[in-house]
Amino acid sequence: MIKSIMPLSVIISLRFFGLFIVLPVISVYAMNLQGATTTIVGIIVGGYALTQMIFQVPFGIMSDKLGRKGTIILGLILFGLGSIICSVSNDILTLLLGRLMQGAGAIGAVVTATISDLVKEEQRPKAMALMGGSIAMAFAFAMILGPTLGSWLGVQSLFIITAVIAFASIFVLIKAVPNPPKITHTYNKKGAVTSVLFNKNLLKMNLTNFLQKGFMTFAFMIIPMILLKHFEWSMSDLWKVYMPATIFGVLAMAPAAILAEKKGKFKEVLIAGIFFFAISYLVIGTSSSATVFAIGVVLFFIGFNIHEPIMQSLASKYAKVHQRGFVLGVFNSYGYFGTFIGGLLGGVFFEKVNLFDIVIAIAAICIAWAIMIFTLPNPLKKQTAYLNLDDYDKSKFSKFENSDIIDEWYINDTENLLIVKYDKDKISEDELKSTLK
Repeated sequence: MIKSIMPLSVIISLRFFGLFIVLPVISVYAMNLQGATTTIVGIIVGGYALTQMIFQVPFGIMSDKLGRKGTIILGLILFGLGSIICSVSNDILTLLLGRLMQGAGAIGAVVTATISDLVKEEQRPKAMALMGGSIAMAFAFAMILGPTLGSWLGVQSLFIITAVIAFASIFVLIKAVPNPPKITHTYNKKGAVTSVLFNKNLLKMNLTNFLQKGFMTFAFMIIPMILLKHFEWSMSDLWKVYMPATIFGVLAMAPAAILAEKKGKFKEVLIAGIFFFAISYLVIGTSSSATVFAIGVVLFFIGFNIHEPIMQSLASKYAKVHQRGFVLGVFNSYGYFGTFIGGLLGGVFFEKVNLFDIVIAIAAICIAWAIMIFTLPNPLKKQTAYLNLDDYDKSKFSKFENSDIIDEWYINDTENLLIVKYDKDKISEDELKSTLK
């Protein structure tokens, strides 16, 4: 599994590293460009997420229909070209154009779907946790390196780094990532779209992704600007906040992932992260010193890193194999819309609304969010059987249609397997096999 999944985890984590590395400094950098206003800067902070949101579902559907690897390559090319435009921008509108093109390479859901294609059901939680952990680590390193390299080499150099990362990732994809197996989907298509868009558990996960990413970009809009404007720090000092915050965030990841994936405590972990979000914003909004403010930032990073390793994994548990690209495309679209809205509202509210009023509103939203997650059932453990096609009567596969015992089934043509996910409390594997003889 590791040999198949690691290159994809490297690709997606490097891509997120390229997006994250500018977050700690981009609001301050953009304010110094010709034509800048706090509103436009807020859009730039989260602007890549607007095009991510728009293209996430089309990329997911494209990958389901036309193939995963070609779709990923297209996304990486767009991301690299957008990074180049950002690196040469001298005015606010050119920077905005580059950020929007960066986001047009919407491959997050496609990479997740590819990982799901390459691993067995029982290995999927571990694979998703590996990917989530790699993204969280990319976030951690970006928070440290962004302010340091940005103040040393200039923020434009960070965009050059992201372009190099994008084009290097294409080489990794071609050379190191195996082709996903050819899958034949035999299923009841009725309500395929509505079953995704209106599934109550998926809706709760989609809203969770929206809020988590929105609070993230809102924080990255206001944190550097408050430190520079109110506490009179310089850009080269920002690492003093981001480094300890990153360290504590990384330390929180492993216990959170273990509790969720090994112990099945997904919603408890999500609620804990929400608690840290609420407390962090209250501390940030009421702090009278840079030290107290920094504590609030640390608490925020802990909350974010508690969530990040398990989000994709949990969402994928509610997705059937033939809908995986679509489900994760919708899930990521919600997240990127939250990213855009967080940056936009940060820019609009920063100079027009009292920060204390903002954080009180955020705390109230967190309470409602936690209540919603409390009603989310932890995903049921399903059993998966891998059956050699040559040993069973294909004419009997139709018995699985509209069955409440069978969660889903499909054929892996590459490995000549019939794969059946079933409710182990209603049927045993031996009984399943006997019905197909």
